[in-house]
Order: sequence, then structure tokens, then C-alpha cells
Amino acid sequence: MQNYISQQNFNALLDSLISQGKRVVAPRTNAGTVLYEPLANAADMVIDQLPRRSGKEAFFPLCEDIMTYQKEGQKIELQDIDPTRFLETVLVGVRPCDAAAIPVLDAVFSWDYKDEFFLERRKKTTIIGLACTQADDACFCTAVGLTPADPKGADLFLTPLEGGGYACETQSEKGEALVANNKELFAEPNGYKPLPLAEPQTGKFDLKKVKAWLDEHFEDPAWDSIATRCVGCGACAFVCPACHCFDIVDEGTEKQGKRRKNWDACGFWKFTHHASGHNPRDQQPKRYRNRIMHKFKYYDDKFGQTLCTGCGRCIRLCPVGIDIADILQDIDKIEVKVKVEENS
Repeated sequence: MQNYISQQNFNALLDSLISQGKRVVAPRTNAGTVLYEPLANAADMVIDQLPRRSGKEAFFPLCEDIMTYQKEGQKIELQDIDPTRFLETVLVGVRPCDAAAIPVLDAVFSWDYKDEFFLERRKKTTIIGLACTQADDACFCTAVGLTPADPKGADLFLTPLEGGGYACETQSEKGEALVANNKELFAEPNGYKPLPLAEPQTGKFDLKKVKAWLDEHFEDPAWDSIATRCVGCGACAFVCPACHCFDIVDEGTEKQGKRRKNWDACGFWKFTHHASGHNPRDQQPKRYRNRIMHKFKYYDDKFGQTLCTGCGRCIRLCPVGIDIADILQDIDKIEVKVKVEENS
């Protein structure tokens, strides 16, 4: 169902949700950096920049407590964190590359084990997506099968219009409920044309060819050159909307402390470091190989889709200038060369 909402009414919608005690998370500026963070009021929202980190933090926080412990004498008290205390949340201004990653994470956190922390936050969150009208050289969503106006993962999807305001398309029962509960702020479509959409990089590589090469080249000299610049800092994983590795650690003293779930990254040296001292990924090329394999082979093998949405954050923030899209393009060319040789 399509509706129209003016910018003024959209701000009024967000302010109303905040006044109701809901956690409204949207892009906002913090110390010069745009991040997805809770708003105090709609005026704080920034809608013309992609946040440095992704919207996954609304469901998968960088750090979170899952249990506390306290010891007095011989008595030990354990207390689980109650996920039902999580606030109702509206995640606003989510670009298609971020929104499309949310179903990807859903599959991981509800597969063989259901992560109640992630799933409870997902259940309590309504996602308002926003079409992209600008892109830079790092954007490549169209190369991985998405578009700048792809509503996948959103409950309500907004498209900016030339005359101001947004065309609104409900995508789920949550989106329909949001509109129905605030129907005085929405109107019939006003006939304005959508603003021109962004034009990300496209046609750089063929995902099927990349996957075919990865299927047959776990051991290949090419990995040494592909990963030669990687320093294992983990920045790419921490800004990615689809990466989901985490560690669980106990922090505290003998008397009291907490068990915490913290983000982790397969690019870190200790990620696969065994207690025996053995590390099956003891060199950086092996660790970077796993990153590429996980995104474009392993996840596809398991769930039938890629673990990348082409947001370009890893390209923008890599301290040594690694461009994952260029790497995939190089792999694509290797595969093409192999086929040519086979047919000659």
C-alpha cells in the first residue's frame, strides 16, 4: 500500500514515537561522525549520509551482557539478562544495503540455535527504509543483486520525491501498523516524481563466476597476492552490515562480574587460535581467504545468498586501501581466463 508523507509530518511522526517512549534509532552526527544512534528529537536526524557503521547494531550490539555472577562465601548467584526488557525500537533511514543485510542475519541467528537476544530485538523493531539518491565510487549494491530502491528487509520503505516528502510503501504488518496508528500524518500519493536514484558500480563481476572459482580454489597461489596488503585490523568486519562473528567472555573478579557477547572478526590473529597453541589460519592470507570464502561461498552454500550487500564501507575505511569489489573483479577475470584456456 502506497502513501505520501511530508518531511514535516515525518519529523512529527518520529517525535511522536519518541514521546511514546519508543527507542528511535536513526543516522545522527556524533563528534563529527554519522552513526545510527537513538534520537532525542527528529531534528537530530541526518538523511544525506550513510552512517559509518551499519544498522545491525540495533539487533546485534557491539557488546552486550548475557549473564551476571556474584559470589559471597560459598554462595554463587547467577542472574540471566532478561531479553523481554528490550525497548520497542523504530530503526529509521535505513539504506537498502543495510536493510537487505537484516534478513541475512535473521538466517544466522535463528538457524541451529535461536539467539533470543537478537530475535527479541528483531521482534520489537520496525524498520523504515530509505531509497538512495546518491552513491560514491565504493558503492556496488547493484553488483550483488540489489538496487538503490530495493525494499528488502524494510517494514516501511520511503522514496524521496522531487517536490519534497516521501512516497511510502508498506512491506509488512509492522509497516502497516505504523501507518495505521499514525494515519493522520499520511496522505494519498501526491503525484510528485521520485528523485533520480543513485548509480552505484555495476557489472564489475559475475557472482556465479566468482563462486565457481572459489568452489575449486581453496588452495591457490592467488590468495597470497589477493591478501598481501591486509593487516588484520578487523575494520572491514566491524563496519559490515552482514558480518556477525562474536566471542563470549567472562569479565570481572573472583567476587563478581558478567558474561558478555562481543563482536569478533575472522581477520584477527586470535580468532582461530587454539588453546593448544595451534592456529589453522596462522598467516594473514589464510584469514583474508576465509573472509572472501565466507561471504561469497560458505554462506551461499548454506543459505543460498551472498553475505555482502555492496555498501562499500569496508572499501572506504580500509587503512591500506583494499577494495573488495576489485578483488572480486580480479577473481572473475581469473575464472574467465580458465574457461578460455579450457576451450582453446
